[in-house]
Amino acid sequence: MAGKRDKPEEIVLKLRQVEGLQGQGSSIADAVRQIGVTQQTYYRWRKEYGGMSRDQLKRLKQLETEDARLRRAVSDLTLDKVILTEAAPGKRLSPARRRCCIEHVRQTLGVSERRTCRTLGQHRSTQRKVPIGLPDEDRLTDDIIAVVSQRLV
Repeated sequence: MAGKRDKPEEIVLKLRQVEGLQGQGSSIADAVRQIGVTQQTYYRWRKEYGGMSRDQLKRLKQLETEDARLRRAVSDLTLDKVILTEAAPGKRLSPARRRCCIEHVRQTLGVSERRTCRTLGQHRSTQRKVPIGLPDEDRLTDDIIAVVSQRLV
């Protein structure tokens, strides 16, 4: 069974307690025992958090959060650039061509449909639902071409 993990604020408080106990004349071993950790843990904490105030610790946490957010943003932008580079050859004017392009990118890069569609500007419903023409659409197209041909003559 693993023990509970101390929060960084609690660690800083415990380090201060050890400093106070040492100032009162206790040895490090006794002071560490009183706060309920091993000497190894104490030295690891001191190495990581030694000399920090609560404000500095809060600022450190904010910076770490911001760093993680920026790393995620950079990786997302890099992936978008790779997707766009892979999809760049040729024009993707029609939804059918875009469907083929998105499938190609997904197969090549192993990226999700949602991500690929968002990057290339294709709505996912357009990607999933292939249009089914009406049964008389070919005859209608032929009739339109015939009417246009008669008017041009």
